[in-house]
Parts: sequence; structure tokens; C-alpha cells
Amino acid sequence: MPTSTVLVVDDEPLIRWSLTERLRGDGHELLEAGTGHDALEKMREGVDLVLLDYKLPDLDGVSVLRQIKEHDPDILVILLTAHATVDTAVEAMKIGAYHFARKPFDLDDISALVARALETTQLRREVRQLRTAQAQPYAFDRIVGESSAMEGVRSLLAKVARSPASTVLLTGESGTGKDLAAKVLHFNSDRAHRPFMNITCSAIPEALLESELFGHERGAFTDARQQKRGLFEQADGGTVFLDEIGEMVPALQAKLLRFLEEKTFKRVGGHQDVRVDVRVVAATNRILADQVKGGHFREDLFYRLNVLPIELPPLRAHRDDLPALVKFYVDLFNQEFRKNVKGVSPATMRALQQYGWPGNIREVRNAVERAMLLSDGDLLEPVDFPLIGTGEPGAHGIGLPAEGVNLEELERSLVVQALERAGGNQTRAAALLGLNRDQIRYRVEKFGLAKPAV
Repeated sequence: MPTSTVLVVDDEPLIRWSLTERLRGDGHELLEAGTGHDALEKMREGVDLVLLDYKLPDLDGVSVLRQIKEHDPDILVILLTAHATVDTAVEAMKIGAYHFARKPFDLDDISALVARALETTQLRREVRQLRTAQAQPYAFDRIVGESSAMEGVRSLLAKVARSPASTVLLTGESGTGKDLAAKVLHFNSDRAHRPFMNITCSAIPEALLESELFGHERGAFTDARQQKRGLFEQADGGTVFLDEIGEMVPALQAKLLRFLEEKTFKRVGGHQDVRVDVRVVAATNRILADQVKGGHFREDLFYRLNVLPIELPPLRAHRDDLPALVKFYVDLFNQEFRKNVKGVSPATMRALQQYGWPGNIREVRNAVERAMLLSDGDLLEPVDFPLIGTGEPGAHGIGLPAEGVNLEELERSLVVQALERAGGNQTRAAALLGLNRDQIRYRVEKFGLAKPAV
């Protein structure tokens, strides 16, 4: 452990001398103060631990303790006293005192107590550093783009992150960055030091989703051999991200609504209310208002979630941001793959700008990642983007159809071209379009492209 600085605060010179001599012999740097005001001045010199006399000539120890904690909550304070009462001890511990040492004290005991306290201080600071490092990838500048659309998204995320709002609804097409927006909200809020729990509602069987969210008691069902804490309990003080909320079954929607309104829930098979404090960020690529009209989503839950809606725009609505997005991902994958690609050629950028990007920002990321993996040149060329090609119909990649075609016809054209390039393999076609297997199957059925059974 690096050398630590200990501040000894006591109005009796002999006590200060005995403590500083012993702790200096233990390898610590020492500062001294005889009054409360002097102690607060010495805090500016950088202190890791304070040994603080409870009775000082100018300020009482609890008052000094409170100001030390306001200066740096990670600094631990050991109170030295011969006069503490139970009430005093309780008040000091509430403010954040680490320990009491009664006078007269044993120097060996003080030495061991200081060593333990400094280990705790070091661990706290390491945890804070790790949390800061964890939050760095989710700064607001990760929402890339200078267009008015993206400036608006960043501004709204910043306001919501700082607000006490307990529910947020993220909407937008698949691939527009809703998962990133949820993490940006969490790591730039007062909840950043608490857990961020992520669950995709469509990825877990209906029978298990309730248990995953709310937990279960032992014996609640056949395989429930012990009590399990759900995501809401695990995230207490933090954020729960419910992706694809539109896929949640009605019965579970009712339980979620009760939780959002009362901040309590019961584990599966349980009878006790469990109270937690979490922010719920829900996301969907569906239009929930239409889901409500169709009877697939509870109207009361929709209104409860829709208090603070944030819409992530499709890439076609801020196409001017494409060069910045491409540069961002080139820089990102240069670091990840240890390459030194300088960017894309002018011809490549023209082709990228002519392409429709039905998979939005996720498709841009996937396309740049693939190009960076396979290219050996200093600049990425059109040949490195086989999905896009030159952007012209008939080129070696997938291109745009003629002008005037509506979005649904464009989507069908891209699916057809991807299936042709993949030899009818839906998994490969999905990869070309930046989709998953369920998404490509949905589109194949939607456009009647499935081969009839023989």
C-alpha cells in the first residue's frame, strides 16, 4: 500500500506526540492540529485518515467530523474521547465515524485500528475509481452526432438523468441505440454507483420472466429449491432496463404496474411485500399506443411508463451524422483490433451515404466492424462493405431500389437481396442486414417470401 497521510487532532501536545511518533514508525506520513479550525485547514494538504479528539477548545468533534465528511466522504475518522455518551456515539456513527477509541488508549490497539481503517479507505477509493472507469464508455458524447435530432436526444437524456424520475420510456426502431441510451441515463445519474440490471422481455420464457424480475420463494414451483432474489431486488438503488417491454404478457404487466405505483412487490410464492428503490427504463420498437388499441398492452401501464418518453430517431432522420458515426466506429475498432485505419475513402463514403441503413446505427457498427476485420488497407474501400457495394442497383453489393419506392418496398427489396446473396440461408441473410433470426423470419413471413412446403 502506498504511504498514507494521517491527521492527528488533539489539543494535548503529549497525546499528539505519542500518536504521531508511533504512527510515523508504522510508515505513515503525519500531520498535526490542536484545534478544529486548524484541522479543517490541514485537510487541504491531502489526508487519508483522521484521529479526532472529541473535545477541542473551539469546535466539538462531531461538528468537525461533519465538515470532514462534506469535504471527502471517503476519509475515515476515528474519534478519540474519554467523555462520549451513547447518544453522542450514535450521532457520530450516523454522520460517518469509523470507530471510537477511548482515552487512555493502548498504542498497539491504535496502530492496528489505523491499519484496518486505511485498508478500508483504499478499498473505497479503488471501488470509486472502478465505477468511474465503468461509467466512462457511457458519457453523453457516446450519443454520436451533431444534428439537431441528436442534440435534442442528448439534451433530453441529460435532463432525465439528473431528475428523480422513477420511470422512463425509450422508443424507436430496432438498432437506434435504446440500450446505449439506457446506460447513459444510469451512469450519469445519482444511481451510477448502484447496479444496472438489463433484461430482454422477449428472450425469457413467460413462465420464468416473473421469477427473473421479482424472484421467488423456496418451494414456489418444482425447481425452486431455495429463495431467489429477482432483478428488482438486486438493483435496489439502481436501474432496471426492461428491453422489448411490448412483449411482456398481460398478467406480468399488471404486477409491474403495481410495483411502479407502490414500490413494492411479492416474490413468486411469497406473502411478504418487498420494498425497493429502482428506476425502471423500458424500451420498445413497437408503437405502444397501437398495442393498447389492439388489447395487447395495458392502457394504465402505458400511461405510467410514458411520463418521460424519449424517442431515438432512425438514421434516415439524421443522415448527416453518418460520417461522424463511421469515424467513431473506425476509431473504436482501431483500438480494439490494434489497427491504424485512417478512415474511409471518398468513394466509400458516397456509397455509405446512398445506402438505406434499415438496421440503423447498429447496422453501421456491424458494417464498420466487419470492414475493419477484413481490410488490410489504410482506408476502407467500397469492396470492404459487400452489403452496401457502390449503392447503385446492379452493383456487387445490395443497393437502393429506384426513387419513389416507399419504405416498405425498400425493406422488402433489401430482404430479397440479402436472401439471394445468402443462398436462401435466413441466418446468413439476417447477419447481412444486422438482424437476428427472429427479425428476419418475421420479415420473410411479412413479405410472403417463405418457400411453400413440398
